[in-house]
Amino acid sequence: MEPQSPRWGDWQWGDDERESGRWADRTARRIRWRGWGIGVMAVVSIGLLLLLLRQPLSNWLWPDTRAQQLQADAAQALKQGQLTSADGRGARELYAAALALDPDRSEARQGMARVGQQALVQAERALDQRNYPQAHRMIALARELAVPRARVDALEQRVREREAGDSGVDKLLAQAAAARKAGLLDGGDNAALPLYQRVLALEPNRTEALEGREDVLADLLQQAQTSLARGDLAEASARMRRVQAADPGHVDLPDALAGLNRNAEQRRASADAELRRGRLAQALEGYRAVLVTVPDDERAQRGITAVANAYAGRSQRYSGDFRFSDAEKELAEARRIDAQAPGVAAAEQRLVQARQSQQRYGQKVPTAERQRRLDQLLADAAQAESRGDLLTPPGDSAFDKLRAAQSMAPQDPKVRSAMQRLLPAAQRCFESELRGNRLSRARECLDARAVLEGDGPAVRDARRRLAQRWIAVGDERLGAGELSAAQAALVAARELDPQASGLGEFADRLRRASAAN
Repeated sequence: MEPQSPRWGDWQWGDDERESGRWADRTARRIRWRGWGIGVMAVVSIGLLLLLLRQPLSNWLWPDTRAQQLQADAAQALKQGQLTSADGRGARELYAAALALDPDRSEARQGMARVGQQALVQAERALDQRNYPQAHRMIALARELAVPRARVDALEQRVREREAGDSGVDKLLAQAAAARKAGLLDGGDNAALPLYQRVLALEPNRTEALEGREDVLADLLQQAQTSLARGDLAEASARMRRVQAADPGHVDLPDALAGLNRNAEQRRASADAELRRGRLAQALEGYRAVLVTVPDDERAQRGITAVANAYAGRSQRYSGDFRFSDAEKELAEARRIDAQAPGVAAAEQRLVQARQSQQRYGQKVPTAERQRRLDQLLADAAQAESRGDLLTPPGDSAFDKLRAAQSMAPQDPKVRSAMQRLLPAAQRCFESELRGNRLSRARECLDARAVLEGDGPAVRDARRRLAQRWIAVGDERLGAGELSAAQAALVAARELDPQASGLGEFADRLRRASAAN
C-alpha cells in the first residue's frame, strides 16, 4: 500500500521548520503593528490639519457663516460699549467687515446705525463727566455713521458751551489781549494768536476772538513788511505763511505775498549780478534766500549750480598752477554746494591729472635733468607755435607742451611768458570755431582760454555765448524730432552756463516731447 500524503493537521515540524514558523509569525505581527501605526498617524495628522484650517475652510465654503459670525461679534462689542477700535475688534469695524462679505445684509446696516446712536449716548455720558476729548471723538464717530445732522450739531454745541465755560474763555481772551499788547504775537502757547485760536476752537463765532485774531494777523503782516524792507526774506516768508495758515482769506494777504515775490525776484537778480562779479558767497546767499521764499524757483536752483561750477573752476585753475591745497579747498566748497554740478567732475579730473603731471615731471628728478627737460619742452612748444599747432593736435600742441613745462616749473618766467603768448591764439580759436558752428571744438578752445586767461568776465561771457548757441542747436534738433541730439545739446549748455537765457524753457519743451514720445 502506498503511503498517503500527510494531512495539514498531521504535519510534523522539525526543529528548523518550527524556528522558521515562529520568525514568520513575528514578522507578520510587526507588519500589522506598523500598518496600524501609520494609519493612526495619518488620522491624527488629518485631524490636526482640519482643526487648524477649520476657520479658513468654513470661510471659503460657507461665507455666509463667516458674515453671521462677524455680525454676532459686532453685536457683542456693541453690547460691551466697544464702538470702535484700531485693532478691528470694535463694533463699527466688525459690522463693516460683515458688509464687505455681504453688502446686501440689512442686519449689518442696522447694526451700523445702532453704533451711531450709541456714539451719541456715549458722547452725552462723556459730557456729563466733563471728558471733552472723548465727547468730541464720539461726536465725530456719529457724524461718520450718518446720524441725523441736527442731533449731532445740537450735542456738539452743548459740548462746546460747557467746555468753554470750564476752560474760562473770558480768561483766555484776556490773556490773548495782554500778549498782543506785550508784542508776543506768535511762537508759543501763551502768544496772542494761539490763544485766540483756542477760543475760536471752543466758540467759533466769538466776536472778541475773531476781531482779536484779525488784529494779530495784521500785526504779523506788518512785521513781515518790516522784514522785507531790511532784506530778511526768510523771516518775512515765515510770518506770511503763518498768516496764510491761520486765515487764507485775510484781506491783506494777497498784496503781501505779491510783495514777497517781487522782493524774491529782485534778490535773485542781485544774486545773478554777484555771480557775474565773481562774488560767490554773496551770490549763494542770495539764491538760498530766494529758495526759502519760493522753494521751487528753478532759476535760483540753477544759480546755486552755477556757484558750485564757479568754485570748481577756481579749483581747476589752482590745479593748473599745482596749488593743490587751494584746489582741494575750492573743490570741497563746490561739492558742499552742489555735488552733482557738472564742473565738480571736471575739477576732480583736472586735479588728478595735475597730480600725475607733477609726479611725472616733479621734484624727484635731479635739478640738472629737470632743467634739461624744461628747456626741451619750451623748445618743442616754440616749434609747435611756429607750425601753427597752438592748441592741436592733442599732446603735440604748443599748449600741451607748455602745460607739461608748467607742471615742472609753475613759477618759471619763461613758462609764464610762453603761456601768455598763447592767449590771443586761444581767443581767436574760440571765435573762429564759434562762427563756424563747430561747438565741440569751440569748447576745447574755451577751456584752453580759461586756463590761460582765468575765469574772468570775458571767459564767463564766452561761456554764455557758447551755451546760447547750444540751446539754438538743441531747438533745431528738437524741431526735427531728434530727441537724443537735443538732450546732448541741453547737457552741453547746462555745463557751460546753468543760468543761460532760455535754458529752462528749452528743458521744459524737451521734457514734454520726451514724455509724449
